[in-house]
Amino acid sequence: MFLSLFLFFILGFITHSLKLHLKFTPIYGPSSYPILGCLISFYKNRHRLLDWYTQLLSESPTQTILVQRFGAPRTIITANPDNVEYMLKTNFINYPKGKPFTDILGDFLGRGIFNVDGELWNAQRKLASHEFSTNSLREFVVKTLEEVVENRLVPLLIQAANSGKVLDLQDVLRRFAFDTICKVSLGTDPHCLDDLSHVPVLVDSFDTASRACAMRGMAPVYAIWKSKRALNLGSEKKLKENVKRVHCCIDEIIEEKKQKIATENGGDQMDLLSRLLLAGHDNEVVRDMVISFLMAGRDTTSSALTWLFWLTTNHRDVKDEMIKEITSINNGDKALEFDELKEMKHLAACLNESMRLYPPVAWDSKHAAKDDILPDGTRVQKGNRVTYFPYGMGRMEEIWGKDRLEFKPDRWIDENGGLKSVSPYEYPVFQAGPRVCLGKEMAFTQMKYVLASVLRRFEIKPVNVEKPVFLPLLTAHMVGGFNVRIYGRVE
Repeated sequence: MFLSLFLFFILGFITHSLKLHLKFTPIYGPSSYPILGCLISFYKNRHRLLDWYTQLLSESPTQTILVQRFGAPRTIITANPDNVEYMLKTNFINYPKGKPFTDILGDFLGRGIFNVDGELWNAQRKLASHEFSTNSLREFVVKTLEEVVENRLVPLLIQAANSGKVLDLQDVLRRFAFDTICKVSLGTDPHCLDDLSHVPVLVDSFDTASRACAMRGMAPVYAIWKSKRALNLGSEKKLKENVKRVHCCIDEIIEEKKQKIATENGGDQMDLLSRLLLAGHDNEVVRDMVISFLMAGRDTTSSALTWLFWLTTNHRDVKDEMIKEITSINNGDKALEFDELKEMKHLAACLNESMRLYPPVAWDSKHAAKDDILPDGTRVQKGNRVTYFPYGMGRMEEIWGKDRLEFKPDRWIDENGGLKSVSPYEYPVFQAGPRVCLGKEMAFTQMKYVLASVLRRFEIKPVNVEKPVFLPLLTAHMVGGFNVRIYGRVE
């Protein structure tokens, strides 16, 4: 009798515990094994992680999965807008970047705004927010765009059209973006567009360091890269060397800028570096902030433009609508102005739709400061990595409907011809909440300027007919570049 009661009690306890476990813990995710977790599945799918995660998320009733693998923290990946809002806004304080994230990028980004939390982030955010909101910076950006587009980008494309030469448009756009962001952020000009056969030291070192940091984040077992760093071997040795080169280049620019400011008694300094130095910040903080701005201002916009230019080659009707809007606002007789760019709603819709399918930042992770429960019931443990997943969210039927995989910019236009308001937690391409991207308006200004300037003058035809591969490093890239031929547009 006693044994029966004891077994009944144990069975009841186990059943109750299991109910609690099922209520709070996600049961969807890749196949896992003791100790190894899902390391085997992860390794098999390492070349298609984005689509693998997207498939798993689409099969989960909550659009949330649990990934546990040997050598990495317990990771919750979500495409659920309620969870995203909770992480990025409602309980923002519990989801900082966290030490695991700052370890991955710390050697490169240092204490820059993208890689810090707490008071240091708050102080930099306030400073950057003030600078990005000034009309003088906006005017400086448009003036810089006019100079680089009209005097470098357009002549380069004319030359390619006349010669029939194949161009890697992704490389051209990255060079353009780097020239532009260096002029805006640093007040210096690397002239990346002047010679496509030459890669400046700063650019080469910047790219190498970015790739190395991205590979840290994608490593199946983190202990491997940490050991290589401790022993200064292989990719970690290369990362250290290239970070040193980047720091040397930026430090030299900072010193030259300080001397110029002193000589001119402050002067009319429009670039962000001058503004930061005049605000009294020390060299290391300024350097780290500037590196963050360079990364964000170059790779994100060039990635978005590359994918949209590719999409327009397969959607003639969309491209014709874009050209129609551009020429109705500015027929090409004068330089584009900020107010004209703001009117281009269809261009904005096309950019939004392109970034929905091919977001410049495919995923972003936070680390829980303490135990928590997400709105969908997922239990979060202190130290867990919690990742929201813009790439997967752009492919969720629950958010975008059955035509989610189609490129349809009209989904962004309302019945009055204006841009539809979409929740940033359903479309977190620019993050959301307190960390929402400060450069969003600047990015759209730059991207619209390039689109309007190029589409009204040129036809772009890809050399390859195969669908390009989307590679999610720190920012997304098109594998192998985007090789095209340029033709003058015929009315």
